[in-house]
Amino acid sequence: MGSNNGDREEALTFITNPSSSSSSLSPITVSDQLDCYLNDPTSLLGSASGSFQSDSLLGASEPLSTNLDLDFGFSRPDFRQSPLAGTVEFYQRHVFLCYKNPRFWPARIEASEFDRLPRLLYAAVMARKSDMKKKTHLTICEGHDGTETSNGDVLIFPDMIRYRRLTHFDVETFVEEVLVKDGEWFPGTPEPLRGSHIFVCSHGSRDRRCGVCGPVLVNKFREVTELRGLQGKVFVSPCSHIGGHKYAGNVIIFGSSINGEIMGHWYGYVTPDDVPVLFQQHIIKGEIWDSLWRGQMGIPEDVQKKNQEQRLQLKSTRNAEESHNASILTQNSKTRAAVCRCRDSSVNCCQQNGNSSCYWDDEFVEKISNSDVLETQAKLSADNNSSIKRLVSQINSGKRESRQKLWSKPMWLDGWEREDTYAALAVVCAAVSVAIAYSCYKRLK
Repeated sequence: MGSNNGDREEALTFITNPSSSSSSLSPITVSDQLDCYLNDPTSLLGSASGSFQSDSLLGASEPLSTNLDLDFGFSRPDFRQSPLAGTVEFYQRHVFLCYKNPRFWPARIEASEFDRLPRLLYAAVMARKSDMKKKTHLTICEGHDGTETSNGDVLIFPDMIRYRRLTHFDVETFVEEVLVKDGEWFPGTPEPLRGSHIFVCSHGSRDRRCGVCGPVLVNKFREVTELRGLQGKVFVSPCSHIGGHKYAGNVIIFGSSINGEIMGHWYGYVTPDDVPVLFQQHIIKGEIWDSLWRGQMGIPEDVQKKNQEQRLQLKSTRNAEESHNASILTQNSKTRAAVCRCRDSSVNCCQQNGNSSCYWDDEFVEKISNSDVLETQAKLSADNNSSIKRLVSQINSGKRESRQKLWSKPMWLDGWEREDTYAALAVVCAAVSVAIAYSCYKRLK
């Protein structure tokens, strides 16, 4: 997010992570409204909580309504109208507080009178921000008691750790010990996180674009995770505002790189159709998808853009090399088909491996030789009537590999000229003459 970006605001988000379920009671008091929702998910449509989307929109099998999609979804007028690279503000640590459901988050949950835990945690982080060694983002993610991610759990990246059951009584101590001193919070014990963690901004009361696009993407990511059998290795969760509403769907992926370093990559303008490709490229192959890439945790904005330019240039070079190699293979195939002939015209020996009736068309070989396929260099040395040898080098490695051994005569004979033949014969004759003379000398003796 650039500094001149009107969509940039203090980031508060939420995530879910893999951890063992907790049997203790939640430190969060859930309102009667949530109890009502759990019994009847449709009861809160249009409620004061800011939610405008029913659970049906979260179903992977049910598409967005036409009006929502045209106004706020993936077909909205401003979709993919802005460049993405370099739109992530520099920061070094991302803290996620697991708290309730996106449906119950007010637009400013960090200032909500009825949501004490996020409000106090946000206030403590802001108060000690200047004392922290690492620039820190605080985001709210979904929390469900009795599941792997409970209300009050805190997830920290790139540390890849989780603290359980933070309460509003512990906020100041937690911030001091963990975020300011970079130590551990007691009595809490940090649990290691595993796998890849995907967070999708679904904060509908903050911006309707995120509220429309986010839930659909969450379900699509979960669907692909299940289809690939990666439950327990890939974790998907909705989160609150992370900045840049206009880039919805907004996605953050935390996971380890090839060298084991934990990375946090941001993507924007993601659609449900992009999810399988993004999943395959980023999660499975570990490669950045540059066309949707916004930036990376721990990298300044200008460096993000430079890194993307370098990656695109490298990919362009690789594509050119692959295209060139493919062209060589095609040409080699055409060369083999044109040069290879069969003594029995009724048989296509070029398609029969090891067919002894195959031979090279001398006329075609001569044409190739005359068109700079071969470069012949002659080196002459005179030492006691040594023979003349010609070194044959082939400048096109692809065509060199495509040549086959002649059936009727060895290929190396094609590199000899008449003078070479005469010189070789002269040497042989001279050697024979010397041998005969020596034999006669021994007899006379």
